[in-house]
Amino acid sequence: MVEKQSGARTDPKALRALAHPLRWKLIDIIGREETATATRCAELTGESVANCSYHLNTLAKYGYIEAVEGGAGRERPWRMTSYDQTLSGDSHGLAGQLAAEAATDVFLDHELERAKEWTRRRSREPEQWRQGATIKGTTFAATAEEFAELTRELSEVADRFRSRVTDRGSIPDGAREVRVFIAATVTPEQPPKQPPERKQQEASP
Repeated sequence: MVEKQSGARTDPKALRALAHPLRWKLIDIIGREETATATRCAELTGESVANCSYHLNTLAKYGYIEAVEGGAGRERPWRMTSYDQTLSGDSHGLAGQLAAEAATDVFLDHELERAKEWTRRRSREPEQWRQGATIKGTTFAATAEEFAELTRELSEVADRFRSRVTDRGSIPDGAREVRVFIAATVTPEQPPKQPPERKQQEASP
């Protein structure tokens, strides 16, 4: 098995390479199928082979994927160099932060579209798969320490199955690809709530 490289690419140019929706689709396809050619990517995305080839080469340029022996040109297979992508450019100052924001915006759009696509076909899926899927949101107050503990525990639950990403032989019969997207964010601080009598006084002429 090929040893995968770290997914931490914080260079602004490398991060901006992920600020394109088709490239996230290509990453999905290669991650799912282990290897994929431009022709296969075009078949699954509805894009032209030439367009897929261009974006695959861009991902390869910045180290997200690499070519596999056994083909040439548009029939050349590609594979992931890492199954982890870290969208942080903090170590590169403002340029890195802006690049990370651009990549993250596109990534979030990609995840939202995946969720929408599920809801559009949910009624046509078998009951056992409908029961397991969920889309929900919860808001509550927490300290910084509690918040960090929560995100760590959520990640640990999802990571229980991560070995199946690279060890395909461990995938049990009947398994399907599922997507767990974790978003734990902090609400902006709000101005303090004023007592009713103060609001009334301020409103008086």
